[in-house]
Amino acid sequence: MLRNKRFFRTATAAAMAVAVMLPSMSAAACTTVLVGKKASADGSTIIARNEDASTHNPKYFVVHPAKKNPKGTMYVSTNTDLEEKDRFTMELPEEQLKYTATPEWTAEYGQFEEAGTNEKGVAMSATESTEYNKKTAKADPLVVNGIGEDSMLTVVLPYVSTAKEGVQYLGQIVEKYGASENNSVAFSDQNEVWWMEIVSGHHWVAVRIPDDRYAVVANQMAIRNVDFNNTEKFMWSTGIQEFVAKNKLNPSKKTFNVRNIFSTNNKEDAEYNICRVWDGQRILTPSQKGKYSITSKKIPMIQKADKKITVDMVKQVLSSHYNGTKYDSYGKNVGNYRPINVQRTMEAHIIQWRQDMPIEISGVHWLAFGAPEHSVFVPFYNGITETPDAYKKGTENYSADSAYWAYKMVDVLTTPYYTDLMPKYTAPALKEIQEQMYTNVKASDEKAMSLKDKKEELTKYLNEEGVKNAEYSLTKVNELNALLTTLSTDARRQFHNPNL
Repeated sequence: MLRNKRFFRTATAAAMAVAVMLPSMSAAACTTVLVGKKASADGSTIIARNEDASTHNPKYFVVHPAKKNPKGTMYVSTNTDLEEKDRFTMELPEEQLKYTATPEWTAEYGQFEEAGTNEKGVAMSATESTEYNKKTAKADPLVVNGIGEDSMLTVVLPYVSTAKEGVQYLGQIVEKYGASENNSVAFSDQNEVWWMEIVSGHHWVAVRIPDDRYAVVANQMAIRNVDFNNTEKFMWSTGIQEFVAKNKLNPSKKTFNVRNIFSTNNKEDAEYNICRVWDGQRILTPSQKGKYSITSKKIPMIQKADKKITVDMVKQVLSSHYNGTKYDSYGKNVGNYRPINVQRTMEAHIIQWRQDMPIEISGVHWLAFGAPEHSVFVPFYNGITETPDAYKKGTENYSADSAYWAYKMVDVLTTPYYTDLMPKYTAPALKEIQEQMYTNVKASDEKAMSLKDKKEELTKYLNEEGVKNAEYSLTKVNELNALLTTLSTDARRQFHNPNL
């Protein structure tokens, strides 16, 4: 089956290496939100993203236990769209940490583990697909058998102890093996949030999100002016300044603006990417209303929120389709701009690290299967060692025992009758479930903290809470689906006068 982004990007990467061709922006997807610890309401760092690729491509949620890799253990990408010689391969470190992940239901086209946390307290979200410009492509083309999104989390997250170390380790891989795609990646721990952009076949740049700021990023290289004297805020690949100078890539003599040097910044970016950044900032910084147009290239990457950011506010961003504006996809849809919330979202995640808590309790992975607006973000603690059965089931065909398909059906049943069903039935029901999730975490935090010195009891409790929250949400969602099935059946268009 054609895998949308998966197949397209694999084929395009090969074409780039040979002919320096650029992909269509329609193949790229995902929207990311990054929040520093002083910008959040509870002092937590937050990284969040919608994974957009396919309308019916189930995701799983799993825990990989810690293990020892025998010396010489090789990782090989499982992407069968590529010949074996073109699949990314590297030797793995011997110590693999326990980590969580959200892989594809099949590894045939790559694992695409996408997002998770590890036992050392690091979170990773990979990736935000981007593209480089023609001059960069010619100077340092992408590498067919370099690292790509399908392998990235699998070979990085289990082997790093801090967010900064995650950037450095992935950077070393890109420099040594090359990258098969332009990707951007988020890392976080209790103290820091880092944003990394792979700008060419072997080069990358990363910026630390200021503690009191946030960023919304959407399929376009976003980092602006790099200060090479500030190693606390920026990181970069070996020799990147010399590379840029040698190939005359920088249009400015005064600044090192990553977007201007390496990225595209055209009309398609404005209508597909910049507009989503505008929407996210509209929600988190409404005071700037009227300052920037929806396609303005001047919209900054780093922004200050009008008030402290909560998990629910991040959920609002990930669920947005320009709600309440003339650009609303379900309203006037002026301009037909690409919204943040789309039907091909396979999963969305919000990962936070709270302060003054053990790592097992501090980290919460809020996971929503399907499109966020029609789903529920269910909380799972970092300290879990297992996930609910329903979160490990489902194929590309509908299955009643799959969590993915339960949430996906809310979207399928609501969307055709959105204006009738969403405000009256779907939105209120999902809001009630979501509020219960927030309430449950407050209660379980207190109990978990009382068990912080009893490791086995704590692990058991965190596992039980994950299952309890998942089962509660699924029960309520299935009840909603039953109601929506009846309502949508009655709402079907009739092609005759029903009064006769």
